[in-house]
Amino acid sequence: MKDKSIYKVEDFYTDFHNWLVTHGPKYLGGIIIFFIGLWVIRFLRNRLRTRMLKRGVHSSLQPFFLSLSITTLYVLLIIWVMNIIGLEMTIFTTIIGAFSVAAGLALSGTFQNFAGGVLILLLKPFELDDSIIAQGQDGRVVSIQIFYTVLITADNKTVIIPNGKLFNEVIVNVTREGKRRLDFEVKIAYANDLDKVKTIIENAIKTTEYLLNDPAARVGIVAMEIDSVRITVNVWVEPADFLTAKIALMERIFKDFSANGVAFPKAG
Repeated sequence: MKDKSIYKVEDFYTDFHNWLVTHGPKYLGGIIIFFIGLWVIRFLRNRLRTRMLKRGVHSSLQPFFLSLSITTLYVLLIIWVMNIIGLEMTIFTTIIGAFSVAAGLALSGTFQNFAGGVLILLLKPFELDDSIIAQGQDGRVVSIQIFYTVLITADNKTVIIPNGKLFNEVIVNVTREGKRRLDFEVKIAYANDLDKVKTIIENAIKTTEYLLNDPAARVGIVAMEIDSVRITVNVWVEPADFLTAKIALMERIFKDFSANGVAFPKAG
């Protein structure tokens, strides 16, 4: 009479053999598919990186697109292998779904900034070193990231604007057209000779640095008030010289007015 332990060992080997015959091919196929999939993903990663470089995709977007694509391929590979070996996907799918909903609620604002950053980098309403006016800020773009954009203002302040808000509001790009018009007004008393005043302003424009000759400057009356005449001055400058040119021209006009006896309206 055989020992019961021998029967147990024989039963174990029998069950293992039956399991190996029944399920072994599936597990072996899953392992083979997994390693082939890893090789294919590495190959596609290199091809995708090369293709993005050739297409000129923005450097800030390249890591994101590469990471998103490769992560998606890894997830699909794992799901495919699990299906091949016959693992139950119901619990796995439920966990992923619950996690996705929780993450979406927690990171809704972050996703808006992310989407805004992607659109900014793809549509390019502005680029590095452009001067823009947005969200009440006026400055030069020094960095465009996925989640935020960094400006440096004329008084050397660093302004960080979330891309979600930035892309969904009006953006004024003062650099793209290559020239910017400088407008301001001066008030003079009625007693002045208008032609003389216009000549003084036009001479000031000709002798002030930073001003462009094309398009031509414009000087003329825009309003006649009870105690004064308002004269507008329109000149063109390079965007980077806007504030410097404004200060220089206004100082020149003030000095020339004072030297030529141009009367200003009386206060009150």
